[in-house]
Amino acid sequence: MERFVYQTEHDFMHKLEELLKSGVKPKQIDTRTPHPVLHAEELLDEKQSDVRLFVLVGGICGVATGYLFPSLTALDWTLFVGNKPLVGLPPYTVIAFELMVLFGGLSGMLGLLWTARMPGVRTIISNDVFPDQFEIYVKRD
Repeated sequence: MERFVYQTEHDFMHKLEELLKSGVKPKQIDTRTPHPVLHAEELLDEKQSDVRLFVLVGGICGVATGYLFPSLTALDWTLFVGNKPLVGLPPYTVIAFELMVLFGGLSGMLGLLWTARMPGVRTIISNDVFPDQFEIYVKRD
């Protein structure tokens, strides 16, 4: 594994473009920067995070739970009030919304931990700390 360390963003970007033009695949390059460098992310063709799918599935499960549990409870313990239906969906919308937010948030946190492979750290690239430098790691086959 090759490591390149630069003090300025300009030198970092120049070397990154040079590596990509020389035929190194973006999947072989790993970068460490003190702040987000959007142009570098565009060059490396970073894929979107899978955490949003966890949040979507959690939110859908929350909405389903928010409508299903009160409906089943109303059917099990019937309470006839006037001429109203046993299962009324408008009153359960607040419960469904709150459970959507709760399940979406919790599943998003679990998705973050899952995709980041936390809490176990198997390999550490470098023991050195460079908080103000730009690093490029190239994995050669």
